[in-house]
Amino acid sequence: MYKQNYMEKKISLLVIAAIWLLTSCKEKKQYFEESGTVFHTLYQIKYESDHLLSDKIDAEFQKFNLSLNPFNPNSIISKVNNNEPVEVDDWFKEVFNKSMEVSRNSDGVFDITCAPLVNLWGFGFSHKDSVTPEMVDSLKTFVGYRKVHLDGNRVVKDDPRVLLNCSAIAKGYSCDVIARLLEKEGVENYMIDIGGEVMMKGVNQNGVCWRIGITLPEDDSTGMKNEYSEIVQLCRKGAIATSGNYRNYYIKDGKKYAHTIDPRTGYPSEQSILSATIVANDCMTADAYATAFMAMGLEKARRMADSIPEIEYYVIYADETGKHRIEYSDGMLPYLPKRR
Repeated sequence: MYKQNYMEKKISLLVIAAIWLLTSCKEKKQYFEESGTVFHTLYQIKYESDHLLSDKIDAEFQKFNLSLNPFNPNSIISKVNNNEPVEVDDWFKEVFNKSMEVSRNSDGVFDITCAPLVNLWGFGFSHKDSVTPEMVDSLKTFVGYRKVHLDGNRVVKDDPRVLLNCSAIAKGYSCDVIARLLEKEGVENYMIDIGGEVMMKGVNQNGVCWRIGITLPEDDSTGMKNEYSEIVQLCRKGAIATSGNYRNYYIKDGKKYAHTIDPRTGYPSEQSILSATIVANDCMTADAYATAFMAMGLEKARRMADSIPEIEYYVIYADETGKHRIEYSDGMLPYLPKRR
């Protein structure tokens, strides 16, 4: 009996020792940082994991590049634009359906069929040297979100000249795609920044909620000025996207032309909003509505936001004297630590 108890204790100790050895041999979780260039913009990804995920992140970017990058001639969206027979993937469908939703909510101010006008003004994947009213009017005949729809896995156009450009929503969606990958890999704490659109969850390496700065809207085509107007803090899973006309613009004949095009007029938007920041549950939604805000103007944007409870906004605009002013939704206040 004594011998049996002794053997049982010995076996138990061996099992405990084996478990301890296996546990101690596993890599401890640490914060990794990935950075580089993707979709013609910079990205930075920070995440807590017990191993590097570089290869999987790169593979996801490559898949995304073959789906929604209009600058890639082999992508699905390029084939759609070239009227080649192609079936769209789930990523394309998700972005397309969200785009149609935002177009309806914004009365057509947000419109992924605006690509010909974006190209015309020199902000897309091709452009003209000069713009005339006749050019604008001719392109407007085949611009409009109601002129294209999905039929199963195929895009159907009312006019073969319809072109799609999801740049105003795809960067945000790429953040969501990488977030899904990280969570599938068991990552609980991460921050994904792709071209200024940000998705985050959990805490940073110091155990503090992630914080993102809203840049002051000063004309700066170099992207070197980074003085912050506000700090946004998210202590839960969420997304932040900012759109502004202070970096992507050009001056011609003494006039500034910014990249936000109003598809209703065919011309660059000249609203008083200088930058619009949106907080939402996913970055695709935040990205799209930030763009819509820029083209709508403050009054219409405010009314739209009031009807969409899943978004909060922080807007910097110029008043009638040119002075910078700030307005934010009531639900935005919890994300602004300096103002609480």
